[in-house]
Amino acid sequence: MSTTEKIMKTTITKDVTNNKMFITRGFAGTVEEVWNAWTDAKLLDQWWAPKPWKAKTKSMDFREGGRWVYAMIGPEGEKHWALAEYHKIVPQKSYEGLDAFGDEAGNISSEFPRMKWKVSFKPSSEGTKVEIEITFSSKADMEKIVEMGFQEGFTAAHDNLDELLAAKK
Repeated sequence: MSTTEKIMKTTITKDVTNNKMFITRGFAGTVEEVWNAWTDAKLLDQWWAPKPWKAKTKSMDFREGGRWVYAMIGPEGEKHWALAEYHKIVPQKSYEGLDAFGDEAGNISSEFPRMKWKVSFKPSSEGTKVEIEITFSSKADMEKIVEMGFQEGFTAAHDNLDELLAAKK
């Protein structure tokens, strides 16, 4: 596998001692294009969910203190609600916040773990490198998210983003 192929594939590593997961992925697009794909609801809805699922935004206020409330909609029409709370945003560089499962009104579910996300965007020779650090409250919380298929689903969603960026060329 070439260096370019490695960068353009999703890599996920776990630091079990510190309850962290690190995800890296390169995308063939400018920082501005990739940033917009991660922060604009109309674009997120086109790639965030792994096929055959779809993401549908109910509301998004991308600013510090703002929230994104969305549903993951399955092939049979089932909906799983989630939300992100944005805490710190450095435009076209990074954003941080908390991710959670919830309901349509944006109420957080206590049945599922919350995750602290830090997403960074860096120019690379291939386009843009996205680095994500997810911190969990416990090892059990991290394991629960992994068991739910997070790694496979997030990797598939990244492939959707590749397709979206390629279609814009």
